[in-house]
Amino acid sequence: MRPLLSICIVFLLFACQSQKEAISTSTETNIQPTEKPKLVVGIVVDQMRYEYLTRFENKYGNGGFLRLINEGFNCKNNHFNYVPTYTGPGHASVYTGTTPKNHGIIANNWYDKFSDSFVYCAGDTTVQSVGTMDKAGQMSPHRMKTTTFADENRLFTQMNGKTIGISIKDRGAILPAGHSANAAYWFHGKDQGHFISSSYYFETLPQWVKDFNATNPAEKYLTEWNTLYDIATYTESGSDLNDFEGGFRGKDTATFPYDLKALSKTNGNYNIIKATPYGNSIVTDFAIAALIGEQLGKDNYTDVLTVSYSSTDYIGHNFGVNSKEIEDTYIRLDKEIEQLLNTLDAKVGKENYTVFLTADHGAVNVPAYLESVKIPAGYFDGAAFEEKVGNITIETHKVSSFLKNISNQQIFLDREKIQQLGLDLVVVQEAIVNQIITYDQVYKAYTATSMSNTQYTKGIENLLQNGYNQKRSGDILFVLDPAVIQYSKTGSTHGSPLNYDTHVPLIFYGNGITKGHTTAYTTIPDIAPTISALLGITFPNGATGKPLEFVLKN
Repeated sequence: MRPLLSICIVFLLFACQSQKEAISTSTETNIQPTEKPKLVVGIVVDQMRYEYLTRFENKYGNGGFLRLINEGFNCKNNHFNYVPTYTGPGHASVYTGTTPKNHGIIANNWYDKFSDSFVYCAGDTTVQSVGTMDKAGQMSPHRMKTTTFADENRLFTQMNGKTIGISIKDRGAILPAGHSANAAYWFHGKDQGHFISSSYYFETLPQWVKDFNATNPAEKYLTEWNTLYDIATYTESGSDLNDFEGGFRGKDTATFPYDLKALSKTNGNYNIIKATPYGNSIVTDFAIAALIGEQLGKDNYTDVLTVSYSSTDYIGHNFGVNSKEIEDTYIRLDKEIEQLLNTLDAKVGKENYTVFLTADHGAVNVPAYLESVKIPAGYFDGAAFEEKVGNITIETHKVSSFLKNISNQQIFLDREKIQQLGLDLVVVQEAIVNQIITYDQVYKAYTATSMSNTQYTKGIENLLQNGYNQKRSGDILFVLDPAVIQYSKTGSTHGSPLNYDTHVPLIFYGNGITKGHTTAYTTIPDIAPTISALLGITFPNGATGKPLEFVLKN
């Protein structure tokens, strides 16, 4: 009897253990893994320097950034390979697999030399706002000339694979989602505090979006912003009270805590949420609502969800990259990413989705702070520079100025006037370059002619060329000295070809991704071809990047 009893006991224990395991896994998901991901989630963290992964590492939990790093593939030497490093070009480059030279988004706003006016990268007066009476919804991707990998996935799946773009910023939602997206949504603050869209996608918001907005989602975030942990433990950032931060109107110092409800009255009502970690929280809330409302990853066609966390950029611009506010923001963002990953586990299945995380640009340390610790830095007087450039033509050619515009560190000339005067455009361009390169704080300067006729294969010159669009860019391109910016004396900005702006995270995770890391040089345009190769679809039509084979399992 004893041997039989022993066998029975072992069988019962095995059965109980199996049942226990079945119960524990069923709370996560019952979905079986698939060969190809059912869902690709692209995460862009606006203004995230690579060092935020390492500087704040001891403050992160195991379920957010560190889960992606430890279970995914970390490209530690990833860079933007063009200039200018701004939000619009950054998001477009991540998803198109190319640079402004080809996709045409040369800045957030740029001077259009054909209409003699400024245009916005996502602005479109031919469409109407959806979800608001404000003009904030008059947006579309029409100025982006090439496809994204999401577009190619839509074509490959005969438009059955969905694409949804989400961000605080309109451009952060629209450009990644591409031309054929089902929808793009962005946060409209002011007195509304909810997500809106454009008639480019549809005439009325889907019911799940209306339901989300009806909960007044922003109201709960008009609360106190204090550090998540004891501020004394935030040793990875500078002092809370200093001379290098902007802060909010209505508060004398840029120091914790911040009463957002009280401060909202003088800071754009719900707009204040954008410049706090809670802007990231509401994006996570909405991304999860989209995942459920659109049933993403639930059929045999791969879907794409693009999520851009923009509040990191607003906070960086306001408080700088070395602030307590930035440290607290990334500690909290780590938890947002953990929440998003846990929801993907439960709703799509841990083995059924692929994630990549990167940034649209980095940021410089506040130059005033760098100067205080004897590191070369400074501030550029754009108005004085423009006056000097205008005087060049008057002094050299004895005629009135044929300067049209200076913006985004590009000089636009009146080509029609130059032609009427019988002057050689190339000679005029070179004369201006030879003059401005002697100016204090101008580091490099090149003509549009040299960008078109010379092949630069390395250095800043190569980055300038990759960002130069023959139809949209100016006649002269110039670069300021390292850590010299045209900005306020508080807070950080970006846009340069220097490492503080180009070096950003790139982590792949999930279905089809191997575990590991590399310090080999990778570039932002490599992302889209890598995802395209994973999905077995056509590369975006203007892609110049290459698939990162070492990231992919097969």
